[in-house]
Amino acid sequence: MKAFWDERYRQRDYVYGEAPNVFFKKNIDGLPPGKLLMPADGEGRNGVYAATLGWEVTSFDLSDEGQKKALALAEKRSVQITYLVGSVSDLDFEASSFDAIGLFYAHFPPETRREYHHRLLGFLKKGGTVMLEAFSKDHVAFQKTNPTAGGPKAPNILFAPEEMADDFKELDIQLLTQEEVELDEGLFHRGKASVIRFVGIKK
Repeated sequence: MKAFWDERYRQRDYVYGEAPNVFFKKNIDGLPPGKLLMPADGEGRNGVYAATLGWEVTSFDLSDEGQKKALALAEKRSVQITYLVGSVSDLDFEASSFDAIGLFYAHFPPETRREYHHRLLGFLKKGGTVMLEAFSKDHVAFQKTNPTAGGPKAPNILFAPEEMADDFKELDIQLLTQEEVELDEGLFHRGKASVIRFVGIKK
């Protein structure tokens, strides 16, 4: 997977755009700045945006190329972020270190998804917020008709609302919906999509 993402992010353009995800922006705008963890932050569009609001951002991804572009975007926006290269299993933070976690199109394989989500929740403070947007299992239909809709091609890596409810059952769930949306995010998230949107607060 690292080779795939390095190749994708090696392109000159920001392949998912430089602007933050609409759902992320809506939610992060309403939170007081603190410490934010951004798994699978890719080229940094979401983490860098949060940094412009005063958040102390730690992003990570598998891709060295993603890191380069994220740090370049941060410099362009005159902010700083910490960007680590690796997987969730490589993270070594103290428990309850972060005020918020943003999971945006962080599609973990089914054999590790629940474990990774649980591990990430250990880094979240009591009262902290998890925000998530990801492709639903119904997104397969949109992929068939629109090659630029994006998302994993393996249906088992797409998410179902009941899976998210179970993975994050220790949270106070504020929002859990499956929606059809029109994506306009760079080259690879473009057109109609089926997504899951989630917001939860750690009890």
